[in-house]
Amino acid sequence: MSNPVVLNRKALHDYTVIEKLECGINLVGCEVKSVRTGQVNLGDSYCSVDDGQLLLHNCYIKNYDKGSFSNVDGRRDRRLLAHKRETMRLLGKVREKGYSLVPLKMYFKQSLVKVEVALVKGKHLYDKKQSIMEKDLERDKQRTLKEYSHR
Repeated sequence: MSNPVVLNRKALHDYTVIEKLECGINLVGCEVKSVRTGQVNLGDSYCSVDDGQLLLHNCYIKNYDKGSFSNVDGRRDRRLLAHKRETMRLLGKVREKGYSLVPLKMYFKQSLVKVEVALVKGKHLYDKKQSIMEKDLERDKQRTLKEYSHR
C-alpha cells in the first residue's frame, strides 16, 4: 500500500473501527487525474449496499481543470468494487444496530485507485474524550523520550 491520497480523520475520531476492507472504485478518467492531485474530500461520505453492490455516497472529487466533456458531477454516487460474498457479509453486519460502513482512506495501489472501507460503530462522548486523552499521553511520552535522548 502506498501513501494515502486522502484520509478521513473525522471517521477515526467519531467511530470505533471493527473491520477494514480494501475495495476498488469505479471512476472516470478525469476523476482519476483529480485524485492524483489530491482534490478529494471523504469528510461526510458513507457507504451503503444497494442491489448487492457497494456504493460510496457523498464523496467529493473536484472536476479536473483541463477536462472537458468527460467531467461528471463531483458528488455523484460511485460504485465500489468488492467480492459479492464480502459485500453480503458486510450487509449482514450493517443491519445490526449501531454499525455503519465508512470510507477511511483513498490511495493508489500501483496505478489503481483503492478505497479502504471500514465497518464501524459510533463512539459515545466519553469514548472520544478517552481516546483524545490517550493520544495526548502518547505524544507527551514521545516528547519526553526525544528530549531525554538528546541530552
